[in-house]
Amino acid sequence: MSLVAVALNLLLAVLLIVALGFGWRLERRLEALRDSHAGFAKAVADLDQAAARAEQGLADLRAATDEASESLADRIARATALAARLDEALNRPVVTPPPPTAPRARPEPAESPLQSERRLKAEDFERLLEREARAKPAAKAMRPAGEPVARPAAPKPSPPKETPRSRARVDDDLFEGPVDPPGPGSSFRARR
Repeated sequence: MSLVAVALNLLLAVLLIVALGFGWRLERRLEALRDSHAGFAKAVADLDQAAARAEQGLADLRAATDEASESLADRIARATALAARLDEALNRPVVTPPPPTAPRARPEPAESPLQSERRLKAEDFERLLEREARAKPAAKAMRPAGEPVARPAAPKPSPPKETPRSRARVDDDLFEGPVDPPGPGSSFRARR
C-alpha cells in the first residue's frame, strides 16, 4: 500500500467518525422531538379536559344566575307588596284613646304627628288598665303592711325622633318600573 492509499483510508475513517457523531446528534434530537411530541399530546389532552370543565362551569354558572334572578325577582315582588302594605298602614289614620274625664289644671302642648302615632289604641289601653288592676292586688299582698308605697318617677318627655319615612330614601327608584330606552342621538345626561 502506498502512502496515498493510507491517507485516503485515514480520510475515510475520519469522515466516518464525523458521520457517526452527526448521526448520534441527530438521534438525540429526534428523541427529544419524540419526547416533546408526547408532551405536546399530553398538553393538548389536558387543554381539552380544561375546556370541558370550563364549559360545565359556564353551564352551572348560567343555571345559578337564572336561579338567582328568579329568586331576586320573587324577593322584589314580595318587597313591593310589603312596601305597599306598609305605606297603606302608615297612611291609615291612627285611633287615639278617649280623653281622660278628670279636668286638667294646665293645658297640654299641641302634639306632633310623631307623638300621635305612638298613642295606644282603645283596646290596647283597656287591656293595659285591666292588667294593672290585676297586678295591684298581687303587689299589695307581697308588700309588708308597714312599708310605704313607692311612687314611680314621672317619665321625662323625649324629643321627637326622626323616622325613616321623614328622610329621603336613596333606594326609592329600586321598585319603580323599567326606564324607557334612550332614543337615537340622546346623551347619557338626558336619560338621567
